[in-house]
Amino acid sequence: MRSPAPLCFRLLLFACGLAVGGTGIAQTAPAAKSATAAPVAPVAPAAIRAADPAGERVSTPAFNWVLPLFTDKEGFRSMTLRGSEVRPVGRDIAVTDLSITTFSGDAAARVDSILLSPAAIFYPKENRAGGEKSVRFIRGDIEINGSDWTYDHAAKKLSLRRAVRVTFQAQLNDILK
Repeated sequence: MRSPAPLCFRLLLFACGLAVGGTGIAQTAPAAKSATAAPVAPVAPAAIRAADPAGERVSTPAFNWVLPLFTDKEGFRSMTLRGSEVRPVGRDIAVTDLSITTFSGDAAARVDSILLSPAAIFYPKENRAGGEKSVRFIRGDIEINGSDWTYDHAAKKLSLRRAVRVTFQAQLNDILK
């Protein structure tokens, strides 16, 4: 069994519009089986159009994308990003059905939080994500919903600008005192 390509190499290939299938981070779209089939133009989500206002064609999408990120020194799992479809947009990645799972960053690999959004842009150099569409953030005894959002993994900070709703699933004693 051959070992998978290092993460930085796979990201470089993906940013260039190439995808590493099987043991890699994504599987590219299958080629058309028939030459007589009419090509279907993909409908780009709002996140892609916002990141590419000139309307330039982006490369072939990758499906069922997974990107695990690890801590620098110890190599423990820090965050895992998933998407049903991704497209490179410049040096960033447009993701459909984004799912970000953050972990404790230690040997226990405990899940800290889960962030879900139908369309977003992931900025790999800054470990940030954002989007104009809705977002759902789930952590322990709190759930946050909203739209027009930004998530900064280094700061562990989620910023929401519209339609914010916070649900506490814990008892809040003496909150009005």
